[in-house]
Amino acid sequence: MARIVALYALALGAAATLLAWLEYHYLVRTLSFELYLVLIAVAAIAMGAWLGNRLTSARPTAAPFVRNAAAIRSLGLSPREIEVIERLAAGESNKEIARRLGISPNTVKTHVTRVYEKLGVQRRVQAIEKARFLNLIP
Repeated sequence: MARIVALYALALGAAATLLAWLEYHYLVRTLSFELYLVLIAVAAIAMGAWLGNRLTSARPTAAPFVRNAAAIRSLGLSPREIEVIERLAAGESNKEIARRLGISPNTVKTHVTRVYEKLGVQRRVQAIEKARFLNLIP
């Protein structure tokens, strides 16, 4: 009985292999252009990923941020005003800054006005740009 089962299994395995081989040859003949196109695309993607990883992995890491204490002293900025500038750079509104720092929105407005005066600017974006230029904030 085991011999008959083994023969049937062998015959079915051979038939499955033959069908897979025939299907492969059919696909190669009918889809040869698409198959080659896919293979070329996969090779290009793999090569691009490898090359991109190779070129970008060797970049030096940025130096840690060092706050310009001399500029802070010369401008007369208080630690709270520096905190307000950092929150402005993070894109927070006056109400969000007030909640985060535990002060009233009117106090935030006062700090922002003083920061504008000390930096010699008129808008938030200008204040952020100047603060980054002077290394007051990262």
